[in-house]
Amino acid sequence: MSREANKDERSRRCEMTPRAIEPAQHIAARIAGFLYLITMVIPLLAELYLRAPLIVHGDAVQTAKNIVASERLFRLSIVSGLITVAGEIILLVALYIVLEPINRNVALLAAFWRLAKFVIFAVIALSDFVALRLLSGAGYLRAFEAKQLQALAGLFISARHDGGFIGGVFLGLGSTVFAYLWLKSRYIPRGLAVWGIFSSSLLAIGILGMMIFPGLASVMGPAYWAPIFIFEVTLGFWLLVKGIQPSMIE
Repeated sequence: MSREANKDERSRRCEMTPRAIEPAQHIAARIAGFLYLITMVIPLLAELYLRAPLIVHGDAVQTAKNIVASERLFRLSIVSGLITVAGEIILLVALYIVLEPINRNVALLAAFWRLAKFVIFAVIALSDFVALRLLSGAGYLRAFEAKQLQALAGLFISARHDGGFIGGVFLGLGSTVFAYLWLKSRYIPRGLAVWGIFSSSLLAIGILGMMIFPGLASVMGPAYWAPIFIFEVTLGFWLLVKGIQPSMIE
C-alpha cells in the first residue's frame, strides 16, 4: 500500500473517531438542562402572580397605589428577578463548560453577549428599587407633589420594558452563537441546533426592527419570543433527560 493510501486511511479513521466528552461536560449539560427550565418558570410565575396584578398600563397613579398597598409582592417580584439572573449566570457557565472544547473563542463571545443581558437586568432591578423609594413617603420627598412622585415612579417601572428589549438583543446574539456551537458539536440533534440559530437570530433581529420601527410591536406582538421559548424548553428537556452524546469529528 502506497504512502498516500496509508495517509488517506488514517484520515478516514480520524474522521470516524468519536469526539471525547469529559465528565465535567456531562454534568454541566444536565445542570444547563435543569436551569434552562427553572429560569423560565420563575420569571413567568413572578410576572403572572406578583407583578402583573400591580401594574396598570397607562395609569401611573393606580399602579403607584397598588404597589404601596402590596409592597411585599412588588419586592418579591424584584427578588425573583435577581434569583433568575443568578440562575442564568450558572447556566451560562455550564454552557461554556460544555461548548468550550468546540471553539473556545466563539464560546467566550457567546458568553460575554449573554452576560451583557444579565447586567442590564440587574440595572432593571435597581430601577424598581428607585421606584419604591419614590413611593416611600420619606421626608426628603415632600418637596414634590404626590402625583409627581407617582409619575416618576411609573417612569422607572416602565424602564423595565425598554431594558428587557435591550437585554433581549444580547440574549438573541449570545444564544445564536451558542446554537451554532451546538450545531458544530453534534451533541444534540442537528435540527434542534438549526432551530436554535433561527429562533435566536429572529429574537435579536425582531427587537432591533421594533427599536427602529416602533409600529412593528403591535404587529408582531409576543411572536418574536415564541420560537426561542420553544427552543430553550426543548433543549432544556433534551439535556436534562438525554444529556449530550459523543459525536463524530468532522
